[in-house]
Amino acid sequence: MLGHLPVRMITNGAVDRAVHGWIADGGSRSTVKNSLAVLVRVMEQALRDGIIDRNPARITGWQREYQRAEDELDDPRSLALRDWLALTQLADALVVRSADQFPGWGNIVIFAACTAARIGEVAGVRVGDIDTSSWTWTVRRQTTPSPGGVIDKGTKGKRARAVPLIAEVRELVASRITAAGPDPTARLFTGPRGGRITTAVLRDATHWDEVVTTLGYEHLHRHDLRHTGLTWMADAGVPVHVLRKIAGHGSLTTTQRYLHPDATSIAAAGDSLTAFLNTGWSPNGPQLRAVSNSTRSTPNMKKAR
Repeated sequence: MLGHLPVRMITNGAVDRAVHGWIADGGSRSTVKNSLAVLVRVMEQALRDGIIDRNPARITGWQREYQRAEDELDDPRSLALRDWLALTQLADALVVRSADQFPGWGNIVIFAACTAARIGEVAGVRVGDIDTSSWTWTVRRQTTPSPGGVIDKGTKGKRARAVPLIAEVRELVASRITAAGPDPTARLFTGPRGGRITTAVLRDATHWDEVVTTLGYEHLHRHDLRHTGLTWMADAGVPVHVLRKIAGHGSLTTTQRYLHPDATSIAAAGDSLTAFLNTGWSPNGPQLRAVSNSTRSTPNMKKAR
């Protein structure tokens, strides 16, 4: 996650993201600790050589971040917003709290939650990635630098995927396509001055931490918009194998964390089975027929006869 960057481009934020990536990939505490120790020593040498003016690898609080990431991986749906009203209230509050009251801040929040996408992915969506005939968005990873020299995170090196665009965001997407123009490489979501939106930009411009605390969502991070979308899709009955493709998960186990059933859904499953058994396979209902050993035959037995 950091090896491709020149030493001068390694920032405290880049190290933070790398550590979170190590945790998300299942690295143990000792692995993270030892990896950080090596990185600190490398950056210390760069500091002594005058290449950098401070050591960005000396981060604090990663143990707390490790605990949060573990909670996120164990039960990501617990970090989701409860419903559509909560999402729109959050989006509106972020716009109002921003200095420029730019509607785009709310747009990107709603789009990220409804598509179960990362903010970095939403910032990279382009006109050519949207298919308005099927209303799907193909999430890609940009491999060549944009005119500003920036390579989007895109799928963060993971598999590309197709994401449905639900009715609630289609009008928004259509308006953004019109505003962006016919160029298929034009971005749909940009800042008020046309700049690229990152999680840090969104946080600072909208006073995210202050807003979510005021609304009672102290736990809510920008990445939790993705958890919100996946949780809503799971609760809507999207099959787990389809949800896995939408999420871009490599393991089905990761997707299944969004499918924790409650007591009501378990009882409903029993009612569904009862209804199925009473659909009337025969005039007297379902009939079970015992098969005796004498009536069973195998392919080998048939050949012997």
